[in-house]
Amino acid sequence: MMPVHQATSLRRAPVQRRSAERLTRILDACADLLDEVGYDALSTRAVAQRAGVPIGSVYRFFGNKRAMADALAQRNLERYTERVLERLKRTAGEAAGEDADPSAEADGGVQDVQGAQGVQGVHWHVAVDAVLDEYLAMKRTAPGFSLVDFGNQIPLGTRHTEPNHRVARRLIQLLSGHLHREPDEDLRRVFLIAVETADTLVQLAFRVDPEGDEKIIAETRELLRAYLGRVLD
Repeated sequence: MMPVHQATSLRRAPVQRRSAERLTRILDACADLLDEVGYDALSTRAVAQRAGVPIGSVYRFFGNKRAMADALAQRNLERYTERVLERLKRTAGEAAGEDADPSAEADGGVQDVQGAQGVQGVHWHVAVDAVLDEYLAMKRTAPGFSLVDFGNQIPLGTRHTEPNHRVARRLIQLLSGHLHREPDEDLRRVFLIAVETADTLVQLAFRVDPEGDEKIIAETRELLRAYLGRVLD
């Protein structure tokens, strides 16, 4: 997984641990201020003050607040991927523990995700639930996520890289162990449509209810299962 310091919005990647910790404080401050004042009122100076760093430290990494929000979106994607992966590994481990023969090996067939590998032993319905549930959890609890998420909500201009394309590619990589087919052009298109659809419906759910309308979320879950089932069942 690409660490946030490799995000293209960074002017300079941190090399030393102290510099990386300072970047983390800057992004944490940016996320908190987004919740408090919104994107329009966000400023690099306010972020520097909240992070307890000189304004020059902010400009060392970012040319403007848009670049800072882009980096926060990239970090959100990395953290989201980690959350989904940990949930799938935990679920696969629990399933292996229930089904395992006492003489079976302790690993239960659970694999780490490296590159195109995926976590085995979990039905794709469960995997899709994990993908949706972890997104909803971040939407409700992660600072600044409701305004930035993976970059879809960042205003101003045309994005050079579409966030949902990145999300769809990451999910195909993460769930490849459940697909039982090579990720070809058709599968990439299906995942992109699923991600775009889920994104639109989740935004609707949170417009209807600040905590996310449960009925709309339930309909979204059923829609994703039905649509993806044409390819994955």
